[in-house]
Amino acid sequence: MSGHGFHVHGPHDHEVEHAAQHGNSDSFAGQIAVMTAVLATVGALFSYMGGATQANAGLYKNNAAIKKTEASNQWNYYQAKSSKQNLYEVTMNLLPEDKKANYAQEIERYKGEKVEIKQAAEKLEAEATAWDKRSDDELHLHHRWAQATTALQVSIALAAIALLTKRKWLEYGMFGVAAVGVALGGAAMMHI
Repeated sequence: MSGHGFHVHGPHDHEVEHAAQHGNSDSFAGQIAVMTAVLATVGALFSYMGGATQANAGLYKNNAAIKKTEASNQWNYYQAKSSKQNLYEVTMNLLPEDKKANYAQEIERYKGEKVEIKQAAEKLEAEATAWDKRSDDELHLHHRWAQATTALQVSIALAAIALLTKRKWLEYGMFGVAAVGVALGGAAMMHI
């Protein structure tokens, strides 16, 4: 800020001005700045994938719940048919022989209907199980992406600390944690 010949600026302004006037030969700072930008970009991609897999896991879990409800409805329908069949069987045992034929046909009809209903219910249960598995798989991937993103965020924090303290060992730590993050991201890409 300047006014009437008086100028005030922050310490970082002085460093930027000095680097611009005298050339910045600090490869340490340049290397860390580039790595921070790369890590932030990769971390953003990993974060997006983590969010996408989390959304998919929720969607698949909803599909599983829908299929479970449909299967439950089928089993209730099966139970209703069984109850009617049982009523016909009890009634048939109480009737004289000349009236049993009609009831025997109804009992056979209910038995046939129950077979189809049971197959439909079992198919729906299998679909629910498949959706549950897909949800669990996506949730596992979500955790991998989240671990990868967290490792990259830690490496970016280490980069900032390394830059401020000019400690080379922190730079190595940044590269190490970044490598772990990239490895975790690779594991997520390979569905491990």
